[in-house]
Amino acid sequence: MTFTTRFAPSPTGPLHLGHAYSAMLAFDMARRAKGQFLLRIEDIDRSRARREWEDLIYEDLAWLGLSWPKPVMRQSDQQHRYEAALDALWSRGLLYPCTCSRADIAAAASAPQEGAPLHGPDGVIYPGTCRPAVPPSGPRPSDVPLRLDIGRACSTLGDGFPLGFREEGDGDARDVCITATHLERDVGDIVLSRRDMGTSYHLSVVLDDAAQGISDVVRGRDLFDATAIHVLLQKLMDLPVPRYHHHRLIRDAEGKRLAKRDDARAIRLFRQDGASPADLRAMVGL
Repeated sequence: MTFTTRFAPSPTGPLHLGHAYSAMLAFDMARRAKGQFLLRIEDIDRSRARREWEDLIYEDLAWLGLSWPKPVMRQSDQQHRYEAALDALWSRGLLYPCTCSRADIAAAASAPQEGAPLHGPDGVIYPGTCRPAVPPSGPRPSDVPLRLDIGRACSTLGDGFPLGFREEGDGDARDVCITATHLERDVGDIVLSRRDMGTSYHLSVVLDDAAQGISDVVRGRDLFDATAIHVLLQKLMDLPVPRYHHHRLIRDAEGKRLAKRDDARAIRLFRQDGASPADLRAMVGL
C-alpha cells in the first residue's frame, strides 16, 4: 500500500506552531516514503468555520513549502456519506437519541461507581441516562444528538475482540490492544451525530480517512486515547485500520499545549515578522 497521510485542520482560527509541526512532520514522512501527503479541511462546525481562515490555511502551508493534490476534500461536502453511515448504524440498533444537556451529564456522572473514571477521551463519560433497554425503531431522528451504544456495539463484534492498532509515533513502535472492557468502562456512549452538525468528529474523521485511502494517520499525542473510538468505528463499518503516528505536542514556555487562541504563535505572525520556513522548522525541532 502506498504511504498516504494527511493534515486535517479546522478553519476556525489561525494555524500556530503546533499545526506547523504536525503538517511538516506528515509531509516529510510522506516524502521519505515516496508516498502522498493530503490536505483535508475539517469544517463540520459550520457555526465557527470561516472561509477567511480556510484561505489562510492554504497560504500558511504553501509558505512552509508544503504541497498537496487538488481539489482538497472539505467535510462540508461529505454530509451524504455521514448520513449513510448513521443510517446503517441506526438500522443495526447501535444508536439512540440523547436529550441530556451537559449539565445533566455532569450531575449524573458526579457520583461514579467506585474505581470508575469520570473522564474519557470524549470528555465526561456518559452515565447512560437515555440509553434504552431495547434499540429504538422507526426512522432515524435528525433533530436530536445520537449516541453509540458502546456495550451493544462491542457485543456485535463478539469474538472480534481484542481490537488493536499499530502505533509508530515518536519511535514508539508497538501494537496497542483495545478490549471491550476498556471501551465500556473508560470511553462510554459517545456522540456520533450532533444536532447542529449532523455528524461528529469521531464519525467524520474515520469515514474521511477511509475515503481518502489514508494508510498512516499523523496527529498529536493528545488524540491517542480517542484512537480506541476510531478503531471501534472502523471495525463496526468494515473499514481499514491505518497505522497511527501520535507525535509530541508543541508547548509554550509554561508547558501548556498550544491552542488557536495563542495568536502570538500564529504562523502568519511569524511570516509578517520576517521569519523563514527554516526558522519555524528549527523552532519545532525538525
